[in-house]
Amino acid sequence: MKELKKKRLKQLAFWTMLWTLTMAVASFGPKFLWDGNTLLTILAILVNLTIGVGMILMNRKLIMEGDELEKKIQLESMGLTLGLAVVVGLSYSLLDSTNLISMDAEIGFLVIFIGLTYMTSLALNNKKYQ
Repeated sequence: MKELKKKRLKQLAFWTMLWTLTMAVASFGPKFLWDGNTLLTILAILVNLTIGVGMILMNRKLIMEGDELEKKIQLESMGLTLGLAVVVGLSYSLLDSTNLISMDAEIGFLVIFIGLTYMTSLALNNKKYQ
């Protein structure tokens, strides 16, 4: 069972790295690689979207093959992360739309917040249950 989990983790890591790479290409390609070509930009975004779906499916597969405790840890971590992402994200957007912050609300900051929240929640839940 542990070998299967290691294999799935490696597969998820591969899909995650591939998604990150395609995100970088879709983000920076229009400016640095193909001078704003709309068709290439659309293709890069579609490739990124497709790879992202593959990453999600691999993550789901990993979770579904876990034992009940692993599923509980994931569910609690994802639930907390989703709740905080919605509440903090909307509050962040309100700060921008009401001009209470001088900068524009950038999605990148929310993505970093989500990642840190999920990693922290996973670590705390793993410690809590094991």
